[in-house]
Amino acid sequence: MNILLIGSGGREHALAWKLAQSPSLEKLFAAPGNPGIAQHADLVTLDVADHDAVVQFCQNKRIDLVVVGPEAPLVDGLGNSLRAADILVFGPDKAAAQLEGSKGFTKDLCARAHIPTAGYVRTTNAADALAALNDFSIPVVIKADGLAAGKGVIIAETREQAETAIRDMFDGSFGEAGAEVVIEEFLTGEEASFFAITDGENVVPFGSAQDHKRVGEGDVGPNTGGMGAYSPAPVLTPALQKQVMEQIIQPTVDTLAAEGTPYSGVLFAGLMLTDTGPQLIEYNARFGDPECQVLVMRLESDLAKLMMATAKGDLAQTSAPDFAPETALTVVMAANGYPGTPEKGGQIRNLARAEREGAKIFHAGTAEVDGELVANGGRVLNVTALGSNATEAQAKAYAAVDQVDFESGFCRRDIGWREVAREQG
Repeated sequence: MNILLIGSGGREHALAWKLAQSPSLEKLFAAPGNPGIAQHADLVTLDVADHDAVVQFCQNKRIDLVVVGPEAPLVDGLGNSLRAADILVFGPDKAAAQLEGSKGFTKDLCARAHIPTAGYVRTTNAADALAALNDFSIPVVIKADGLAAGKGVIIAETREQAETAIRDMFDGSFGEAGAEVVIEEFLTGEEASFFAITDGENVVPFGSAQDHKRVGEGDVGPNTGGMGAYSPAPVLTPALQKQVMEQIIQPTVDTLAAEGTPYSGVLFAGLMLTDTGPQLIEYNARFGDPECQVLVMRLESDLAKLMMATAKGDLAQTSAPDFAPETALTVVMAANGYPGTPEKGGQIRNLARAEREGAKIFHAGTAEVDGELVANGGRVLNVTALGSNATEAQAKAYAAVDQVDFESGFCRRDIGWREVAREQG
């Protein structure tokens, strides 16, 4: 089959790497891709916001399946336009993608479907939001309703911080994402990520992971798009995963289908494991980044075949995904200044030598300039390794990190610290 992959980050490099291993793949295209993705796919220049141009490309190249990596094209309705042209898509339509595109939409769905989640209020202006704060204890969570590149969530430790966050959001700090604000009860527990694949009716689990959102070691500092991750997350026991499927994932899929907006693609549930059981923090309508990188490192099934079955509505006739028992761990190497203004243009060398340490390096924000690989984003590389447990995977990943020559970059040195501590007693 011919596949078009949409996206340019580490998640998309990981998907390209895995799709390229499929016996059923004839040709892989990527728009716009990156230097790492170019090792597996033909890069093409497409304005993904121009749906007609994407449809025309797919028809010209006889594309059998479009895999949409990032969330923005899904929320923009690219899936609708492709399906209207009878082109198969891995990813939800615009209405169902609101699970990520609007935090308020997801909270209201949880209320309708009785899905466990934090108490909340939706507000459309600062005055109402400030008044609603009186109904919440401190700390409290303030969220920009729309897409904010993983950075639109503020955990306010004081009333003053909460008020500042509300004013900033309504004053445009997060652009259109802050036109509406969701105030949430603060949940305590350990966070974990759970993934499932659904064709709108049938649902199969697709593994677990834990990521590290804060920029600093020990989980301090501002939120980022993610500084590293590992999979599986043993804290999500088989019993808890069953509970998540029954109480969170399946009711979501069933409710969306019953309401005429079936969800097709991957469902990424961010969870808080509280004393009273798992609660949904948020949904993402695509694979996580960098969670995707550790999931595909462990995936032993044919990803292209699984995605095609999802797009066709044939999951019930397809074998459930099979994962290796090993732990995968990825370390994000970011450009200095991230998550603020990253320093672009820094040279990157010795990736081949680093991979000889037993790691796979996925390109997240790179470019080629005059034959040299340089940083071209905030999160630049994902150094990913497999090990018999988190301790071994962590050691292998950092051994590779230490071989990378990237003077204008940095990384956290404690990715996987919770699980490593548990393993070492």
